[in-house]
Amino acid sequence: MERKEEIIDGLRRKQVTIRANLKISKFKNRKGDTMEIVGATFPVPRNYLDRILNEGKNVFVKPATLRIRPGMKIIFYASREDQGFHGEAEVESVEYFTSVDEIMKKYKDGLFLTPEELRKYERDRARWHSRGRKPRPWMVVVLRNIRKYPNIVKPKRFIAVSGRYVRESEYREILKKAGL
Repeated sequence: MERKEEIIDGLRRKQVTIRANLKISKFKNRKGDTMEIVGATFPVPRNYLDRILNEGKNVFVKPATLRIRPGMKIIFYASREDQGFHGEAEVESVEYFTSVDEIMKKYKDGLFLTPEELRKYERDRARWHSRGRKPRPWMVVVLRNIRKYPNIVKPKRFIAVSGRYVRESEYREILKKAGL
């Protein structure tokens, strides 16, 4: 794990870059049982999802809600229209930022959102976060081995905006239903 701390315009910025080849992570659930996690799934509006799966955009941005590590899978769930799992990618690296300007400066060409869409996302997010609590940092996930599923797979459980972890057994089931 590599940690960096910089002071820009009088503000302290912490950036954490994690690079490792972890394919399965083990977490303990509320009951204390160990779960084997292979990845996570996040809802993405269909028109933005096409940019990742068809147009080659490889940088996914979201407020940090789950612990994502390199080597894990991100399974993309199309929200709103044409709902279901449409594809997946492997996590190459994860970074955390406090400002969208820093993200745009570093990843401008690879971002799946345009600068205007990312700024709008930031404004909308300001309305969502709980009062009195510090907003979560932005999680920037660089993706590799992006692939679109031949068949759309309907999830068994609800996918919240914050996303959720995907266990190994569920992942195998998704691949089977997707025709892979």
